[in-house]
Amino acid sequence: MKKVSDTYKKLGIDFSFPIEIKDANGNETYYEYSDGFGWKREYDAKGNETYYETHNGYWHKCEYDSKGNRTYYEDSDGYWHKCEYDSKGNRTYYESSDGEKKGTPRGHACTGKVIKIDGRKYKLMEL
Repeated sequence: MKKVSDTYKKLGIDFSFPIEIKDANGNETYYEYSDGFGWKREYDAKGNETYYETHNGYWHKCEYDSKGNRTYYEDSDGYWHKCEYDSKGNRTYYESSDGEKKGTPRGHACTGKVIKIDGRKYKLMEL
């Protein structure tokens, strides 16, 4: 990640630390300390952080559903997790790169199940 202080120096712009930049909604999008460490962030239209990166190369990104629930997370260390939620915002499914799984993913809850109606068996499938 390119440092804003380097750009300021190159352009001959006088500045002091910390360098802090906010977007039109007041969300901090960039911060740099005098020791050279800092970070940048990106947000979606609802103010949810979608991307974060530090000067030393670490990053993570996130995705959200229409209600603001975080549905996906991934970072530069290779870790990820994904979640699903019901209409009330309760987490119904979780899966991570560590192999952890909790709940049943949407669309898979009934697929493959066999039900019996009037003595006849039917296998459910997703359309």
